[in-house]
Amino acid sequence: MKIENTKAQMRKGVLEYCILSILSNNDAYASDIIKKLKEAKMIVVEGTLYPLLTRLKNAGLLSYRWEESTQGPPRKYYAITDTGRDFLGELDGSWQELVDAVTTIKG
Repeated sequence: MKIENTKAQMRKGVLEYCILSILSNNDAYASDIIKKLKEAKMIVVEGTLYPLLTRLKNAGLLSYRWEESTQGPPRKYYAITDTGRDFLGELDGSWQELVDAVTTIKG
């Protein structure tokens, strides 16, 4: 069994949580989100990110707005909604429970 496959599945499992966490600090353009994820060693490509952003938007957790850019076409900036903030709060609790459970199991 290859470790890379397992690591990829683990990253995929927390990607929504990471995106909501990033947007809880500031609105962001998709490439800004990818940059923040890469800085945290969460390597994500646009082909993975855009469908996820759309799913989060359709669930009412994100919204977006278009802003003019001096470097090309208008950019779509994503923002977390109030519903998204509530959901993120629940994820924070779930994440801590998961960390505590793994810590307990590892001893």
